[in-house]
Amino acid sequence: MKKPDWKMFIPQKLRYRLFGAFLILILLPFSVLNVYNYRQIESLVEEKISQQSHEQLVQMYGTLEDQMSVAFKTLIFLEQDSAVRSVLTKPGNRSPLENKALIEEKFKMLNNSFFLYNPSVYFTLLDFHESVYTSYLPKQALAYEPYRELFSRHLGSVVPADQGTVQREAALPGEAAAQTLDSAEAQGLFYQWDSRDENNMLREVSTSPYLLSLYAYMKDSGGKRYGLARISIDYSFWFQSVLKESLSSQDYFLITGKGETVARSSKKAVLAPEITREIALHPAQAYLTDDKSGTLINYVYIESLDWYMVNRIPLAVLFNEISGLKQRYFLTFFAFTAAFVLMAFMISATFTRPLSHLQNKMKDVVRKNLKIRIPEGRSHGEVLELTRTFNTMLDDTNKLIAQLKAEERQKEAVHFHMLLAQMNPHFLLNTLNTMKWSAIRSGNEEISEMCVSLGKLLEVSLNAEVELVYLKDEIELVQAYLHIQRIRYQGSFEVTCDFDDELEYALVPKLSLQPLVENAIRHGVGPLTERGQISIRIYRNDKAQLTLEVGDNGIGMEESRRLQVTRTRKGIGLSNLKERLRLLFKGQSELEILQLSPGTLIRFSIPFLLSTPYVQDKKIE
Repeated sequence: MKKPDWKMFIPQKLRYRLFGAFLILILLPFSVLNVYNYRQIESLVEEKISQQSHEQLVQMYGTLEDQMSVAFKTLIFLEQDSAVRSVLTKPGNRSPLENKALIEEKFKMLNNSFFLYNPSVYFTLLDFHESVYTSYLPKQALAYEPYRELFSRHLGSVVPADQGTVQREAALPGEAAAQTLDSAEAQGLFYQWDSRDENNMLREVSTSPYLLSLYAYMKDSGGKRYGLARISIDYSFWFQSVLKESLSSQDYFLITGKGETVARSSKKAVLAPEITREIALHPAQAYLTDDKSGTLINYVYIESLDWYMVNRIPLAVLFNEISGLKQRYFLTFFAFTAAFVLMAFMISATFTRPLSHLQNKMKDVVRKNLKIRIPEGRSHGEVLELTRTFNTMLDDTNKLIAQLKAEERQKEAVHFHMLLAQMNPHFLLNTLNTMKWSAIRSGNEEISEMCVSLGKLLEVSLNAEVELVYLKDEIELVQAYLHIQRIRYQGSFEVTCDFDDELEYALVPKLSLQPLVENAIRHGVGPLTERGQISIRIYRNDKAQLTLEVGDNGIGMEESRRLQVTRTRKGIGLSNLKERLRLLFKGQSELEILQLSPGTLIRFSIPFLLSTPYVQDKKIE
């Protein structure tokens, strides 16, 4: 199977490439960044709203704790009231109507007390003498046995003594009811909360199907049971009362741990089963998002009742203003982007069209051997400058071609002359050999040795391919040169050379010592009337460099300059050596001239390069 060629998806035209690059490198990343930023803003707003909603639910939970705390307080108050205890323990001391009036007066007093600020708490009292007292109007006539059975289901066997099976559960979480609960335990109260207690009140009193009721024994200071109490909270009424100031766009729920809804802010509000299951699986979590219904759900777990207080906020309402702002922003952004893309496309076409024309002309240039010019026409700006530059380039190219042809003809002529000139150095060496053998035949050894020394110098100077030579070879050249100069100056000077044998294969620039020795003879010891001294010293310095020194006891630099005033040709030995050192070692060399008393010292330092010849070990047979 043939692999797909991705190059076919890449546009070939420059303007399409520019347009594609703008879309991929600028527009697409910028759009993704804007979407990401808005998502971040929505997440922050969602988290902030969730935090506020959670705080509201915690406050509502606090009011429910207050209601449950009120139930405990009223239970303790009724238990400690001597008149109530007298009615329940000795109902025969008064008539039934008097007993009923007394208990109802106590109920009325409790409803008017400072801690019962909400009239959604209802009381039911039973004695062990088949009397029932309520603070509300029941649906049916009061009968002792149904209530006794009701208490038996919650507290076990209802008996007037301390014996019997009693269930005891924690009722109130939090600090609000802690002191009430502790005091109730200290007095030996046995109680149980029922969050699904059936409402037996008239609908004119309460329409809630269920109540949150506290069932408990009433006991005297000696621990003897003398009655039963049920204190009920109409949590539906309480729930609606605390939601009066809440937003109508939000829904509130009270659900059990099993997912059953016990109260809601609206009859039409319904929580999906999957949401209730998710809440039950993560009770510690503060909120979740239901993408299916488009709502943000916050909840608080009521541990003492195994309930959840839930708040549901539509995301459309939550992000209404943000959505409008985002819509306006993106409409504006894409409108400006479309206009910018159109302008960019037009601008790119403005200068790519002349480029296409230029491309076609360049093809014509190749076909017509550069004999063409691009008309400037109506070009302007950078395109006009490019056209003029291209025409100038063609003119310069034609000139260069003509110049190269002329130079090629000149090179052929120069090559011919060079072939003729190559005979000169060989002719000079052959002449020196002829002079040497002529001097040998005539017995003049001095002239013969001068010819040999001069031949060595000439042969080295003609070898332009080598720049660095062994130190020992450079010393040999110096000795050859000194041989000639000793004959000329009739042995009027002495030369010493000092270096370690381990340095004989160190690399030095070719003919670097000879010009220094020449200067020492011509400008130093040559004009002396007494015998001159020239010292050559080579060593490694502290910087691990190779240092070469040539010193003399001559007349010195100042006197030499005074004597050379009439000289027309300027010496090039030192300047030539300095330039060669710079080119060879790229700033890693030094050359200095020191004035001695008497004489002059010339010293130069170069990198230490050792190139010992390789000698293969011979086998011993």
